[in-house]
Amino acid sequence: MLRTAALFALVASTAALTVWPKPQSQTSDGTALTMNGAAFKFTGAGAGKESPVLMDAFKRYQGIVFLSADETTAAERAAQASASIAGATVTVASADETLSIETDQAYNLTIAAPTITITANTVYGALNGLESLSQLVYHGIYANGTKIQDWPRYQFRATMIDTSRHYYTRETIMQHLDAMAYSKFNVLHWHIVDSISFPYQSTLFPEMSAAGAYTHSHIYTADDIKQVVDYAKGRGIRVVPEFDTPGHVREGYTALKPQILTDCFDSAGKPLTGDAATGPLNPTINATYDFLTKFYKEIQGVFPDKFVHVGGDEVPSACWASNKQIQTYMKDNKLKSFADLETLYEQRLLDMLKAQGTSYIVWQEIFDNGAKIAPDTVIDVWKGGNWQEDMANVAKAGFHSVLSAPFYLNYISYGEDWPKYYSVEPSNFTGGEAADKKGLVGGVEVCMWSEFVDSTNFISREWARAASVGERGWSAKTVRDVDDARFRLHEFRCKLIARGIDAEPIANGGSNVELNNHNFCEKEWVPNYKRPWDGVN
Repeated sequence: MLRTAALFALVASTAALTVWPKPQSQTSDGTALTMNGAAFKFTGAGAGKESPVLMDAFKRYQGIVFLSADETTAAERAAQASASIAGATVTVASADETLSIETDQAYNLTIAAPTITITANTVYGALNGLESLSQLVYHGIYANGTKIQDWPRYQFRATMIDTSRHYYTRETIMQHLDAMAYSKFNVLHWHIVDSISFPYQSTLFPEMSAAGAYTHSHIYTADDIKQVVDYAKGRGIRVVPEFDTPGHVREGYTALKPQILTDCFDSAGKPLTGDAATGPLNPTINATYDFLTKFYKEIQGVFPDKFVHVGGDEVPSACWASNKQIQTYMKDNKLKSFADLETLYEQRLLDMLKAQGTSYIVWQEIFDNGAKIAPDTVIDVWKGGNWQEDMANVAKAGFHSVLSAPFYLNYISYGEDWPKYYSVEPSNFTGGEAADKKGLVGGVEVCMWSEFVDSTNFISREWARAASVGERGWSAKTVRDVDDARFRLHEFRCKLIARGIDAEPIANGGSNVELNNHNFCEKEWVPNYKRPWDGVN
């Protein structure tokens, strides 16, 4: 009797299961359905019938959907449900598996007996449907009759990782990609190098990582990057690398011959020493552009995405000001400011990328300084002073923007901080509503700069906080209730933990009120800890 009552409670509880991020349209008919993992089968149809991406996803979601299946017998399950589900048919219209900023990510999902159906125009839309399905199955057994029609509000929903200030292992990046897929992010912005270290192992310029990486093991080889890119693609995620110039350069670049960094001098005209000896790239010499042409051509072969992030932020001008050769060049070319000098550099770089067939994302300084940029340029608005004004300026000029300024997750504080990210409205600026309708507000980006973050704490610090921005980028503009989101985000956090993502709590553990006496997960995080002395005699 107690067992039967418990089963009824389990079936009833499926009504509370939610999808994160919240779908555009979701209805449930209240029908209690059961699923049998041993007999359940995913089947591809249409163009998805033989898709390698979809076949791999079927194996993955077979494990995810039935991850928490308990020991309830088939007879007991059948006694508590209206009908049983035997499998899922996933129909994809297009065989095109390229990933781009235009990729259709929409899907329709119907959970009904005897067969669940997912339809999508692309395999990547189908992946989103599989993820939503996986979040609606309770204990790997129960589901309610449900219909979902869903699509993203914004095409560009990114997380940014910084592997220069601290190094992330390849396994950490892959774990992060899984969490991104679970919350329907679709772009990994990889800030791979900086002035602190140069972990990218170039084929043409191997001396850069040899001299600029922390050690020979703190590098990303071409094979490492291919594994990350392939892993990401299998989850519908584009990988956009960033090689920031002309600032944020030092380690790795000092190994190049001829030297393309600017020599810096003190007030007496004497060369500086140590880390202060060199400054930004020297934009006045041909060697700089010879290097960039070869280097970006190599990058184009390593990272298959059409876009590359070229940086362009925070260029220190003091070194340029101290260098007589730079000063003479500026005078001869009638450059009135260092912003003009930087714009000259950026213009040559962007023209070169255009000639190579590469599109680019830029930090907003390149736009602010007035460089002539291609129509498909994406402006990354990152400055926190008045991002609304910056977004308005970008939209007025007719360019696509990605908003990252309010979403710097590396800034942490005591207490619940995700609501401040969740409450941001990307179109909340003068002309924003019209820009939104035109598609000029391209999306959102979560940034995690790694001054105090590496593989030991990145995942837990990023998740589930980043998911709050994921819903802002995916769900309808009207989805804004923080109290409602708190319960759903807690549920999603528990799902992440069950899937091996050590996501930190999102609400006050000192108060049972916030989560209605549920400041815990049914399956808590268990570290995979092997003590160094285990097995030692």
